Amino acid sequence: MGEKPKVAICWLGACGGCDEAIVDLNEGLLDVAEAVSIEFWPVAMDYKYDHLAAFGKGEIAVGLVSGHVRNSEHAEVAHLLRDRCKLVIALGACACFGGTPALANLVSREEILDAVYVKAPSVVNPDGRLPQVETAWEEEILRLPAFFDHVYALNQVIEVDYYLPGCPPPSELIRNGVRAVLTDDLPPKGSTLAPRKALCETCPRNKTKPMRLEIHGPIRRIHEVEADPEMCFLAEGILCMGPATRSGCGETCIRSNTPCRGCFGPVPGVSDPGSRFISSLAALLKVGTTGDPEAVMASLGDPVGYLYRFTHPVSTLGARRLSQATEETP
Repeated sequence: MGEKPKVAICWLGACGGCDEAIVDLNEGLLDVAEAVSIEFWPVAMDYKYDHLAAFGKGEIAVGLVSGHVRNSEHAEVAHLLRDRCKLVIALGACACFGGTPALANLVSREEILDAVYVKAPSVVNPDGRLPQVETAWEEEILRLPAFFDHVYALNQVIEVDYYLPGCPPPSELIRNGVRAVLTDDLPPKGSTLAPRKALCETCPRNKTKPMRLEIHGPIRRIHEVEADPEMCFLAEGILCMGPATRSGCGETCIRSNTPCRGCFGPVPGVSDPGSRFISSLAALLKVGTTGDPEAVMASLGDPVGYLYRFTHPVSTLGARRLSQATEETP
């Protein structure tokens, strides 16, 4: 019997939900552990970065990497994983697209630090002191990672071979992705290991979607109405990203009577789901001859938060912001 393939699992700037999705394989995790040798998984085992660094170049078969890159430690570990792993899979929306934390790209690093360490109501910091990369303390130098001016998706820092989207990815999707790696049944590099269709095609409410979908009057938010648990959200005037989002999530939010917010990223062939959706939304709005289209769009409230909640760094808007970033690319 040959040596088991080595696997590394690591989060960068993440909440831990993707690691929890792996744990949620339940007894299936035992099958994974039998088929591979998990050599690095800090959230579950007492491994340090030195353990990862001790491997040779490409010695680890696959690295499952969750989380965005926000600081110099994230970037350093991402580059180390890329060097030690033959294949790198971006796991979850933060690694694939930047995720919800990347909405912080709408403000500067200085504004964030000021809000957290100076202006927050619970903070007492009369001198306005901010964390420093290096601080002298007695005879020691204390070091912190450098806080970047931008939140990066993983592929903006290192080369990524495959993508497993979701917030978090369903455990079954992770299982299928690992199985595809172990059996060498993989699509071309750069592919997303999820269905190649829009969420609307698999949505259980699809049958209630009118042949001619139109939105009359203001766009409504889910907390403002009592949504029909069987009716298409868009038909009720509630914004849902299903038409511009890849399927594969199991419609978890939809089945909980919550509209899609796009954590699986764009459908195949679309690089910017936000701009694609806003163009289709404009075609759906029917305000009549006396209506005010601008007032209807104003009812959206937070267009960037709705349309780019998970994908801002890899969107057209994010690319423009990235070109203005002040620090060197990590």
